[in-house]
Amino acid sequence: MDRIRIRGGRPLDGEILIHGAKNAALPLMAAGLLTDERLILSNVPLLADIETMAILLAQHGIATDRIGNDGRILSLGGPITSTLAPYDIVRKMRASILVLGPLLARCREAQVSLPGGCAIGARPVDLHLKGLEQMGAEIRLDGGYVHARAPAGLRGADILFPSVSVGATENLLMAASLADGVTTLANAAREPEICDLALCLTAMGARIDGIGSGKLTIEGVPRLHGAEHPIVPDRIEAGTYACAAAIAGGSVTLAGARLDHLAALATPLAEAGVELSEHERGVAVRRLDGLHGTDVKTEPYPGFPTDMQAQFMSLMCVAEGAAMITETIFENRFMHAPELNRMGARINVHGASAIVRGVPALQGAPVMATDLRASVSLVLAGLAAQGETIVNRVYHLDRGYEAVERQLAACGADIERLTD
Repeated sequence: MDRIRIRGGRPLDGEILIHGAKNAALPLMAAGLLTDERLILSNVPLLADIETMAILLAQHGIATDRIGNDGRILSLGGPITSTLAPYDIVRKMRASILVLGPLLARCREAQVSLPGGCAIGARPVDLHLKGLEQMGAEIRLDGGYVHARAPAGLRGADILFPSVSVGATENLLMAASLADGVTTLANAAREPEICDLALCLTAMGARIDGIGSGKLTIEGVPRLHGAEHPIVPDRIEAGTYACAAAIAGGSVTLAGARLDHLAALATPLAEAGVELSEHERGVAVRRLDGLHGTDVKTEPYPGFPTDMQAQFMSLMCVAEGAAMITETIFENRFMHAPELNRMGARINVHGASAIVRGVPALQGAPVMATDLRASVSLVLAGLAAQGETIVNRVYHLDRGYEAVERQLAACGADIERLTD
């Protein structure tokens, strides 16, 4: 099993390429189930989760072909030959549930295993299922599978989400595109990845109003056609490398990043002493005189993203003063705190909040990743630590970050992957 070794204390300087967003690519790939024509996606990241989704689509009969020398263009298409999404594939990635809405809308039936993925909380799919039931689906849970049928097809409905859910918004947005009549999704998620999906569906012939707002109105159409669509840059990857530059010191350009997608992170980073600015190549990141403790609370977009909480916590470990970090999205997302404490951090967790008291320096240690964002937070801590840090179980990291060790090494970090 691979590990990553970091010897800390070296500032970063250079350029880091920001790839297409994993959290946009996965629902966009699922959207390939909505048409019998080819969907061409560009700026596709080379990640384990992308391969898992391609395997799942192949199970349904959809071929995923890579175009070009770098493999960053995907061509999806083919007849749907199976509406079964089996446990052996779905258990590897929670985003697999996103095939449910498209399969049900297109084939009027689906059997999808309840999903697996990172152990950062329950993340139930009840909002997906309740919304589909409002659209006329018959849903039964049996043997760990969602058995869904819509013999007469899905129909438009007025759906109010009791809480904001990115996955449910995506699933129902895709399903509504082929439903009979008009569907409204109120209290819908507004993440850039949602907007990206809506723009792709529009290019495929969907009729969607309210893109970028908390209320989406979808007028169903009989069929969608093929399209070409570039995937939006990954704001979480960009935010992660911004925190890397902040914790290590130095100056880094995030090539391809969009500052408007980083507003919720840019504000607390500025308060902490880190400057983000527009650059002709993307976004420039520079740590100023010192780091200062800054409070954050995770919230749905446009609030501070839960997927940046662990990385920001690592930064606060070496900031002057104290910081309170409050997690409101997932109930079990502080599993990186004990590992950071092994490196000399001073973190006390109290329910949904963690108090971080900055220390002059972290100490290198062997640590273990528990989920995707926790794994990269330990890599960031290693950049600032004295001595050697070994991050174990980095298969989590490979699900969401492309060649993180090469990206950081190119900017001066002493980091390498160790393969057993």
